Formats: sequence, C-alpha cells, structure tokens
Amino acid sequence: MSLSDLIYEAGVVGAGGAGFPTHIKASARSEIVLANGAECEPLIHKDYELMMHYAEEINNGFKLLLESTSATKGYFGIKGKNQKAIDVISNSLNEKSELTKLGDFYPSGDEYELVYEATGRLIPPAGIPLDVDCVVNNVETLLNVSKAKRNEPVTEKFICVAGAVKKPSSFFVPVGSSFDKVIENAGGSDLDEFGIFVGGVMMGDLTFNLDEVVTKTTAGIIVLPKDHYLIRRINQPEQNWHRIGKSACDQCSYCTEFCPRYLLGYQVEPHQVMRSLGFTKTGASVWNQMAELCCSCGLCTLYACPEDLYPKEACDKAKIEMKNEGIKFIQQKPVKVHPIKEGRKVPLKQLVGKLKLADYDVEAPYNPENLSVKKVKIPLLQHIGKPALPVVKRGEIVETGEIIGRMQEGELGANVHASIGGKVKEATDNFILIES
Repeated sequence: MSLSDLIYEAGVVGAGGAGFPTHIKASARSEIVLANGAECEPLIHKDYELMMHYAEEINNGFKLLLESTSATKGYFGIKGKNQKAIDVISNSLNEKSELTKLGDFYPSGDEYELVYEATGRLIPPAGIPLDVDCVVNNVETLLNVSKAKRNEPVTEKFICVAGAVKKPSSFFVPVGSSFDKVIENAGGSDLDEFGIFVGGVMMGDLTFNLDEVVTKTTAGIIVLPKDHYLIRRINQPEQNWHRIGKSACDQCSYCTEFCPRYLLGYQVEPHQVMRSLGFTKTGASVWNQMAELCCSCGLCTLYACPEDLYPKEACDKAKIEMKNEGIKFIQQKPVKVHPIKEGRKVPLKQLVGKLKLADYDVEAPYNPENLSVKKVKIPLLQHIGKPALPVVKRGEIVETGEIIGRMQEGELGANVHASIGGKVKEATDNFILIES
C-alpha cells in the first residue's frame, strides 16, 4: 500500500487548523516539502512541545513525504528563538533538508510567508503552494504521517490549553473530548464566567459552550475572562461591526499598510473594503474585491486599526458576498514584495501586549499523561471536503481506532475513527457518540 493510501486509511488531515486531507498532498509531485513548526498564534505552544518530545517521529514523517512526493529538497521552518527545538530537530533531520530560522513575528506560520521565507518563491494570487512546486505540512501532521505508516489512525489530538487556567499545558486528548474535560485537565479555571477561543485569539472562534468538542484541527483552547477586552470586542452582533466601521473609519489605511499579504505583493486592501461599507451597491462591487486574497489573520482588526474597528470582519463579509454573486477577483498586477515589508513585521511580544494578554503569556509544558474520558462526540466533518458517512449503528460495540466514518470513493475528505472503545449511543449523519 502506498504512503498516500495509508494516510487516507488513517484519516490524517492538516492538524494546524486547516484540515486539508493529507493523502492528497502525499500523492502530489513537488520539488520541495516544507515542515511548518513556526506556530505564531499568541499563547499557543503545542508545536514547540511536540518538536521537543517527538522530533524523531516528526522528522520521519517529513522524510516519508519527501520520498512520496519525489521532492529533492526540504525546509523545516522554526522560529530562531526556539533554540532547544532547533537542536532536537537538527539531530534527526534528513539529509535532503535544512532548517529555515524564522523571526518571532505574526503570522510567520502562514504558508505564503513560510514558502517565501524558505524558498524566495511567491505563491500566485489565490493559489496554493503546489503552484510553486511546494508542499507544506504542520509538524503534528508529520507526526500523524509517521504513525499512519505504522497503520495507526488519528484518534487523538495534541492541544495547548492556556490563558486563565491553573496549569497551562499541552497534552493529547481523544478526538471528540468535551472542552470542560480538557480545561479540567489543565487544572480548571478560578473564573466564574469565561469565554473560550478555539484555535487561537487571532484566527480562532469564540465560544461559551463547554460541551463543544475537540476535533482533528483544534490547535489550542484559550480561556479568558468574560469581560476581557478581546471577548467584549468580538461578542457582539455582526451588524455592529459594520455599522461602527461605516461611521468611524477615516481611511488612515493602517490596516492595509500592516497586512501581511499586501506586504508580500498581493492586492489586499482592507481600507478599500472598509470604504465600501459607506458606498452604494456599485461601490461595494468594486472595492469588496480587495478582500478576496485576505488570509483572515486578524492583524488589521486587532493590531493595526487605531480606532478599534473591524476591517478583517468586513473582508470576511465581502468574501461571502462575492462568492454568492459569483464574482472572482483576478489580481491586476504582478506579485512584488513591498520594499518596506521587513520593517512592518509585527513582533509577537508586541502583539501580545496590544491584545492585553501579557499576564497569560507563559509556557504550556508537555503533560505526558493523556486525558482519559468516558464519552466522546466525534464529528464526521473535521476536514475540508464532505463529511464521512457513518458505518456504525446505535448499540454497536467499537474499539479504539476502528473506522466509524468512511469517505465515499472519489469525494474529498478523510476517514473518521473511534477515539475510545465502547458502545455507540448515537449515530447520525453529523456525529457518532460513543460511551465506554
């Protein structure tokens, strides 16, 4: 069986957050494979801990993908400040690869940034790394590739739990574990009321529901007081964001000047999108197109704007509008890196201060004791593509690692496996509930 087939059977997807099915990348042909260990979301340290404790397996997955894609070169991106991780990764790095030391800026882990920093190549507008003969994978994905080679499916997720918890830490949890159990494993919180950022404060989602569950793409859980600046900003109706922007934006263009994609040479201009909020339909159809190449990193909203407006959210809305209207923006000029790009990188420490997170900016050490749970609710859609189809029924007994959701042949997606052994209590088109 090929590596791509093994990965497919194991249900491996991009573990950094995107969830793209990894077997597609493994079956591609590319010149370069890149390992992404940059990790730039504030407070999240799970990739660092993985590299410190699973360097050999990560490098093995890296080597397997180099061979599978027939690549002739590999680059392993790590922040230069993480010297300990650099040392352990270097000890088992394959002979075709070299380290790319990245600065401690946000978003250094963006694949457009990583490809450019490592290779000097610029991905075409709205393109993917493969367009410039590159394949990019997060370090946890590489760990799962290594496991897939041993016929071990994805049944657990390595996450970082940080913020207002007693023991910020990183550990493995069964896929489908509820947030309350995960937070409890990090010592719990002393707060009576709190919100949870899933995946990070910059690009993640805010929830107050402790019954939500960990998926294959959950990178981290950040617990913050309900009255924290970030929660107060985000926890309001969407129409408020756009109404405030329409009345208060003075077109200073700082949101554009700090945009990482704009600085790489892409036609992303959030201030133009903000301008469209006050325009007629005609204006919107022109300027909203400046949002299509936005990567939703959040810098414009949470760092650049001096008036605390919402350009990122305006871009998100514009992208939805354009998709609904069938508008596809095509960049009008060649991609050319802005001459002042290096001077506009946003230091992570400075970003943490701006977000009022300095009190929570601490290490989240590896906890080798895996979380044990008696119940899991496993979604059948944890990836880009279509949901897996349930292959178990209520009342059946399943074992850990058994396939409970399988992709239909020819459809984009990933298989889903039982993360604990037990009885199937519910089996729907959306999820499988298992109790031990």
